[in-house]
Amino acid sequence: MSTPDQETPANSCSSCSSVWQKQGGTNCWSPPGSGPARPAYCPSEPHAEVIREAFDEYTGAGEDARLAKMAAKVEGLCYQPIPGSDAVNARWTRVEDLVALARLMGWTKIGIATCIGMLSECEQLCDILKAQGMQPYSACCKAGSIDKLDLGLQESDKVRPGTFEPACNPIAQARILNAEGMEMNIIMGLCVGHDMLFNKHSEAPVTTLVVKDRVTGHNPAAVLYGQSFYYKRLQKRPVLSDAEVARHRD
Repeated sequence: MSTPDQETPANSCSSCSSVWQKQGGTNCWSPPGSGPARPAYCPSEPHAEVIREAFDEYTGAGEDARLAKMAAKVEGLCYQPIPGSDAVNARWTRVEDLVALARLMGWTKIGIATCIGMLSECEQLCDILKAQGMQPYSACCKAGSIDKLDLGLQESDKVRPGTFEPACNPIAQARILNAEGMEMNIIMGLCVGHDMLFNKHSEAPVTTLVVKDRVTGHNPAAVLYGQSFYYKRLQKRPVLSDAEVARHRD
């Protein structure tokens, strides 16, 4: 496999996984002055000012502060203690989490940016939101039915060359939901990259309910749990060769 031009920064929180496994916790998940010492690579030290300034924004009177507080409350409500034990059980699904957050924030107009391949699931979500007293409005990724070739792509770039394939239009999805006055938007299976464009152009706060992963049944974490068997190939060979990357960038 080819290597990146720059090395991975030394300050990376993922490295604390080994600390957690050995000691059952990290410096971040410990009362100040207790728990394991901060590792030398801990980002908390060089970025201490950023962390403090960001947290100060949560203690103000703005919308970000309110969202941070309500999100923390939803996190607490999601779990329930087990009587006679210090263990807790998660009691809410992600759908229930987002409904609870919308209720606490006072949002009723909920936009859904959906993949055309998930219209059935989108309809089911709309039924749930309506039952919870909300007003869902969905926008499909293929709205307008504009040919992929108009993007400057080749016929060979299509999923099914030789057939009509409309291009995804996530900026349009965002602007449609903006125009409809949505207070919160949900991503429902948008392609990687298209979700970034939607997030960039959405005026309302965005949460992702479904991440598209056709192979794993939209459960991308399966790849992480399968590193010792099915998906070990990701550490053995590149997803795209340098030649393929160069060809498709042109």
